[in-house]
Amino acid sequence: MPTQRAERNRTITLTEDEINRYIDLCQCTYSAAQRENMIIHGNAFDVLGECPDKFVDLLIVDPPYNLGKVYGGMSFKKMRGDEYTEFTHNWIEAVRHTLKPDATIYVCSDWQTSLIVEQVLGDFFTIQNRITWQREKGRGATRNWKNAMEDIWFATVSPKEFTFNVDDVKMRRKVIAPYKINGEPKDWVESENGNFRDTFPSNFWDDISIPYWSMPENTDHPTQKPEKLFAKLILASSNPGDVILDPFIGSGTTAVVAKKLGRKFIGIEREAEYCAYAQNRLEMADKITSIQGYADGVFWERNTLALQQKV
Repeated sequence: MPTQRAERNRTITLTEDEINRYIDLCQCTYSAAQRENMIIHGNAFDVLGECPDKFVDLLIVDPPYNLGKVYGGMSFKKMRGDEYTEFTHNWIEAVRHTLKPDATIYVCSDWQTSLIVEQVLGDFFTIQNRITWQREKGRGATRNWKNAMEDIWFATVSPKEFTFNVDDVKMRRKVIAPYKINGEPKDWVESENGNFRDTFPSNFWDDISIPYWSMPENTDHPTQKPEKLFAKLILASSNPGDVILDPFIGSGTTAVVAKKLGRKFIGIEREAEYCAYAQNRLEMADKITSIQGYADGVFWERNTLALQQKV
């Protein structure tokens, strides 16, 4: 029986006919003629073997975490630690030939897989940092601490030659105790909506909202990443016109954000329903060009008045 949704629920839903129509827009293999802006419906390990060498500027990977979970028509079963290590090694081996010498890599993980990802990723690339972001969702557990954090490993092909646009990912924060010199604000701005300071980004992000029912980006994908989260990665580590690859693109967040920010994308996804979500969201991005939580060239703290007025 179909889920009954509230009238104001903006979660993307598609009929079977709509899914089939959007799937027809996808590629089945990598297209050398098209080369960019593709959602490819297929197995990542097969498709990556068809891709050319050294054409990707930024790799964003959100692989299945080592948890028992159903993704559309596929069940991912929890593996032993050594098996997940091998799985991680295999997808890195499959994708690394696509990366330019100055490419950047971001890999998502939860606390159980994070150390495995870091170890294997470090065998191939230079680990630059670990980003931890607050994933505040769900009511929690009764016999354990609620899991509200996830990691993103930041790595590069070259130890020193890579893109990092720090001024493009500044955070606009409220100034609680404004400091003035000769009556003038020092390193902050006074405005009608409050006092703000643009700060350099850290590796802990507490300003991310998980997609929920009233957000137009929300789908029924069980582990969908927020557009704001990936916007930070894309703005920091790529330039307009660069090619971004996501081999496990799910409901299409990487592609949608790349499109909104003027980058090129290639996404691979084996589940037809999620490919359809991705194509639908790319179509929506022609009309909804904003990214929740990002305005005026800065990222705003969650639930700030200025953000509510501008986005």
